[in-house]
This record gives sequence, C-alpha cells and structure tokens, in this order.
Amino acid sequence: MYVGLALTALATSATYVDRGTTHLLADHIRAGYPDYSQARVDWAVSTYLVVSSVIGALGVLGWPTAAWAVKAGKRWARPVATVMFVLGAGAGLAGLLTKDTSGATGLPPELG
Repeated sequence: MYVGLALTALATSATYVDRGTTHLLADHIRAGYPDYSQARVDWAVSTYLVVSSVIGALGVLGWPTAAWAVKAGKRWARPVATVMFVLGAGAGLAGLLTKDTSGATGLPPELG
C-alpha cells in the first residue's frame, strides 16, 4: 500500500513537472484543438491539473488510511483498498484511453 501511495504521489506530481518542463499536455491539447488560443490551452491544462490534483489528493489520503486499517485488522480494509485501487486505475485508464471531441485521447500517452 505504501508503494500505491508513492505511485499516486508520483503520478499526481508528473502533471506539474510536465507543466514546468516538457509541456506534453499543452502540446497534446494544442494538436487536438489547433484553433485554441494559448489562453484556452492554458485553461485546459489548468483544469486537468485541478482534476488530477483532486484525484491524487484522495489517493494520497486513502492509501495511508487503508494501510492503517489493514494493520489494525479491520475486516473492511482489504475490500476498501481494492475498490480504491480499481477506482484510481479506472480514472487513469479513462484519461489514457477515452477519446475526446478532437478524436485524440484526453491525455498524451507519456502522462497517462
């Protein structure tokens, strides 16, 4: 579960690192929507960062709680941790595999 916590933190921070360095997400949006102004691309990137941050924050809070519950021997802990993992993986796969109105996926593969 601590590996899950570390991977969640890493995945959440990857979008912020990208925004400050490689701009993969902005380039991906710009390629899918060539008519977008730079301000609109920046808005779309910021929106994704908010969504990613909320999902990441829930994961960062959920993993230590699940680890505590498993260690404490709570009967509900393992099923809840499994559901958390499935929901988090599902959110990541949705961003990676779902095509938006441009016909491209919502995320560039490198960030997905």
